[in-house]
Amino acid sequence: MPRALEGIRVVDLSHVLAAPTTSMYLADLGAEVIHIERDIGDDAREFGPFVGGHDKNRSAYFISLNRNKKSLVLDLKSQKGREVLRDLIRVSDVVLENFRPDTMEKLGFGWAALQQINPRVICCSICGFGHDSLPEYGSRPAYDMVAQAYSGLMSITGPEGGPPCRVGSSVGDIIAGLQATIGILAALRYRERSGRGQYVDIAMVDGLFSVLENAVARYVNTGEVPGPLGGAHPSITPFQGFQTKDGQWVIAAIGNDKLWAQYCELLGRGDLTDHPKFKTNPLRCDHRAELIPILQEEMQKKTAQEWFDIFERHAIPYSPINTLKQICEDPHIAHRKMLVEIDQPIVGAMRVCASPLKLSETPGEVYAPAPMLGEHSEQVLRDVLGYSRERVAQLQNEGVINKAV
Repeated sequence: MPRALEGIRVVDLSHVLAAPTTSMYLADLGAEVIHIERDIGDDAREFGPFVGGHDKNRSAYFISLNRNKKSLVLDLKSQKGREVLRDLIRVSDVVLENFRPDTMEKLGFGWAALQQINPRVICCSICGFGHDSLPEYGSRPAYDMVAQAYSGLMSITGPEGGPPCRVGSSVGDIIAGLQATIGILAALRYRERSGRGQYVDIAMVDGLFSVLENAVARYVNTGEVPGPLGGAHPSITPFQGFQTKDGQWVIAAIGNDKLWAQYCELLGRGDLTDHPKFKTNPLRCDHRAELIPILQEEMQKKTAQEWFDIFERHAIPYSPINTLKQICEDPHIAHRKMLVEIDQPIVGAMRVCASPLKLSETPGEVYAPAPMLGEHSEQVLRDVLGYSRERVAQLQNEGVINKAV
């Protein structure tokens, strides 16, 4: 069955995480992604864990992000390397990069130059503060943690009264990658109607700021500066974790007053349902400091499994707080096929996260392993660009591309 993005070619100049997330999803949906790497490879090839020894082709971090892609080693500092890139852009649909904002211009591939090479091409850039930024921000290097800190996310993350905390995964990179994917798909749709490419400018700080939802609404409308609340919700109570009799934690998500009444009955505390301080959600939020210790005392009277059974029978939204071991071995994750096995070159069989894009006709799929460094250099130049064997061999001998893997 044809994949959703079959026929779309992406020149992927990115590295590490944000833009590789974008190209990963595009590849999952069937786009041909040509990942252009330096001779030393994408930085992510040096990030562990490593499977079977420290080697650029054994990084589980790199493998997990680069399934379904091709690897072309190309020396962009050389004139001939840039000529190869120019030829690729002429026959491609998308150029994706996450260099510092002035890098593409220095290489001779700024947006104006790309439009001259291929008026239909879509260029997507991802960086910390965006390409259209205040001058003093545009050149700032920005890792995920910088974006988490600058956007305000860290100020509302962590235990109540505690220091600011980083979210446990690199959400600044990942959200920027997802938003870039949306932007590219929208630009492809627009090109169908207009015939014109366009520039997609994605900033990690924008992405995180845009998902702060309640925190931004609270400040701009009330002047209140939100702070961290641990596992609690700033505008719904109770909506957090409680420790149980056996020391495990259970999330109870009581999102409306009907659920509140049910929850109180299950706790054996029907008296709390219409209590003047707790009857409605706004009242419960106002009196959170008084209410939560009462609920915690009741939740500690039963084990986690006992609460699971009770909440399951009565359709109360709940969850255990799973460890990575628990979620990776969870039967629902298995049912959703969210871990799949690939046959990774030199590594062998290994499991990676599957695509979450579950479309009925053209789902995202993991259909190929991550490439070895430069694995497809010769193939891309011959099959995509039509270079002769002699020309490819000359470029290999001059170090413009790598020799065959």
